[in-house]
This record gives sequence, C-alpha cells and structure tokens, in this order.
Amino acid sequence: MSVPCNATGAWTSLTFGEAPKYCSGVRGEVRIGASDREVLRRLAAKVWELASRPREREKRELWYEHNALRSRLPLVLVDPENGWNEIIPANSLQCRGSLARHWEMVLRKEICYGESLLDDRPIEALFEIGHTYTESGFGVQETYHGGLEGQSYAWEPAIRGPADLKALQYPRIEVDQETTRQTLNLAQEVLGNLLRVRLRDVWWWSLSMTWDLSKFVGLQQLMFLVYDDPQLLHRLMAFLRDANLAKLDDLEARGLLCLNNDHSYVGSGGLGYTRELPGRELGGGTVRTSDLWGFAESQETTGLSPQMFEEFVHQYQRPILERFGLNCYGCCEPLDPRWQVVRKTPKLRRVSVSAWADQRKMSEALADRFIYSRKPSPALLALPRLDEDQVRKDIRDTLEITRGNVVELIMKDNHTLGHNPQNLVDWVRIAREEIERLRA
Repeated sequence: MSVPCNATGAWTSLTFGEAPKYCSGVRGEVRIGASDREVLRRLAAKVWELASRPREREKRELWYEHNALRSRLPLVLVDPENGWNEIIPANSLQCRGSLARHWEMVLRKEICYGESLLDDRPIEALFEIGHTYTESGFGVQETYHGGLEGQSYAWEPAIRGPADLKALQYPRIEVDQETTRQTLNLAQEVLGNLLRVRLRDVWWWSLSMTWDLSKFVGLQQLMFLVYDDPQLLHRLMAFLRDANLAKLDDLEARGLLCLNNDHSYVGSGGLGYTRELPGRELGGGTVRTSDLWGFAESQETTGLSPQMFEEFVHQYQRPILERFGLNCYGCCEPLDPRWQVVRKTPKLRRVSVSAWADQRKMSEALADRFIYSRKPSPALLALPRLDEDQVRKDIRDTLEITRGNVVELIMKDNHTLGHNPQNLVDWVRIAREEIERLRA
C-alpha cells in the first residue's frame, strides 16, 4: 500500500514546490468544463493582479540578496503543508472536475499568500504543469501496516539479508509525453492569456538516500546493522549513491531537468532566487545538475554518532552533492552534533537549524558564511488558540541569538493549524513585529 504523507483533503503535496506535479494531467482525464474554466480564469486574473504589485519585485530582490549572503534582516516564509486543507477545505472549492479542482487549489493558494499570509514569498504570474510520468521502484518492496487517513504506520523491511540484494535495480522514469502535451496545451488554452504557463518538474525532494535505506532495512534494524553487519549497509549505500547518480545522468541526458533558481522551494525551506546559477533556461540548452540547487539531509540517522554518520551516510552523499551548483543541507535533524561533518558538503549555502538544534552552537558555526535556515516548532500553531506570548518569545530568542547570521524563519511541517488558519497569519505578524523590533 502507499502511505500518504498528509491525512486528508485536496492538498496532498508536501510543499508548494510540488505544485507542478500536483497540476499534471492523468491519461484520459485531461479536460476542463466550461463552468470550471470560468472559475479558474477568475482566480488566475486575481493572481496576475497580485503578481503585478511593486511589492512582489521588492520581495524577489530580498531573496536574491539573501541567497548571496547579503541580507540585512531575516526573511519570513511559511509552508502550511497539510494545514492547507484547513485554510482551503475541499468543500470550499467551486470546480467539479478532478483536474480543475487541483488547478483551483493551486491558484487559491497563490491568492492566499498574496492576500492573507503576507510572508516574503513573491507572487509570480506563473502557472506550472509537471510531466505525467511513472517511476519504477528499486525492485524490492516494503510492506506497510496502518497509515490510513494520516494515522501512524509501521513497515516490514524489503531487505532481510545479502541474498535480497540480487533483486535491486535502478529506478526508471517513464514520461507520458502525449498526456503531458495535452495538459500543457489545455493550461495554455484556459489560462495562457492571464498567466505564463510552462512545463516544470521537481523530480526529487531530497537526495539523502537514508529514507530509502530505512525502508530497505527498517529504522531499528539500521541502528543494529552498523554493528552487526556494517558491510551490508555500505553495499546498500553504495547502490543508492550509484542509483541516484544514474538518475541524475538520465534526467540530464533526456533534457528533463528544470532550473530552480527562482521561486522554487529549495532544501527543506527557502526560495531559490539566485544570480549565481543560470538566470534563464540556458537559451534553450540542456539544464545540467551544476545549474541547480541540490539538497540532502539524514533525519533517519540522528541516533548515529558523528563518526558513524560520516562513515555510513555523508561520504556517500558528497559525490551526489558535488554535481550541484549550490547546496542545502538538513531538515528536522539537529545538525550541531555533526556540523564538523556537514561542513564538508560541497558548495554548501543553506543549512537547516531545526527546533531540536542548539541555536547558539549553530549561530557560531554558520556565522555569515551560510544561511541560517531556522525551523521553529510547528507545535505552537497546532492548538485552536495561539499562545502569542510563547510564539513571540520563541522568535525573539532566535533573533537575539542570530544577530550576526544570515537568517530565514521558515514555518513548516504543519500537520494541523488547530483548525484555526488565523494561527499562521498571526505567526507571520508576530515574526514581522519582532524583526521590526530588531531593526529599531
């Protein structure tokens, strides 16, 4: 069975960066009725209006400066994730067709960013469609138990011993070119005179490999194997490294890579605007991995010592990350215990400082040489009523600690907003008030 990351509702993607995939068409279902078109065009006109504001150009420039390590004040970005289903509940959508409802959700999210959330995310007059494709697995499959409607789950590992490695194979991406073309043409027909329609894909979120490793052997068994059978772990990580390198080679050779140096969500938080990577689609040439932001993390191996993390994880990640023009590292795992290893990441620019990290140690380590990507705990927003004093103290503490850093405040991982979307609006307001206090 496939276990969804989010529980219910119309929005099932992890981040707004996956909107192109969410908007892609399904074979035989690429159609939108007349009444749904009217709804979508009305929403698209509003997105265009919001994107035309001078403030959007100003926000864009803030990110360019920020990613160049020249920002003077922290930037604020929110990604409600499953909270979108409380901000824009499925029963509030007006379209009736499946594809139209997906497109409506994406357009309403843009409008929400521009009218209500008011963080530092620029509104762009774009509508992006992803390829319709399938991706084969590794040749082995874990078995899940539980996980329905967002509940907890467990799995039986796919690999029990060296003999199971014979079944491993590199995944293969198969693109449905005809459905992709039909979907792109339909978007151009419905929205093209209002928004810039383009084909864009996010083929991976993280290149860490340890999530796949944990599905291969199980989280608990992974911890045992570093002692009981370290060679098996090395064989699996070498296979995953080579499989990921082969995937990058394949995507690059087939011209399927897309630049992520603009409004794209990069790493585990932050936007990709940068002039240090190509600023256009290379004059029609092939996009290479060296033109992109890369990203890895290893949340599953938090229990390993820094030395074991280096041996079993990071040494296998570095050849992959070496291929990218700039890199992000980390997500929810605390990086302060393993910073001396993480700092070896090639072309590192953005570093996650999670709710479980020692902020002071990370502030000293990152200084003004890396982006301090702070991820406050989303638990404060999960209650029906926001404790504003606690939120203010949390943000103020971070801002006091990081006066010498290049800081972004990223509110994400929201599985719920306490069924009160105002919590997120108020969090942004408080963050802005505390940043203004810092300015004064």
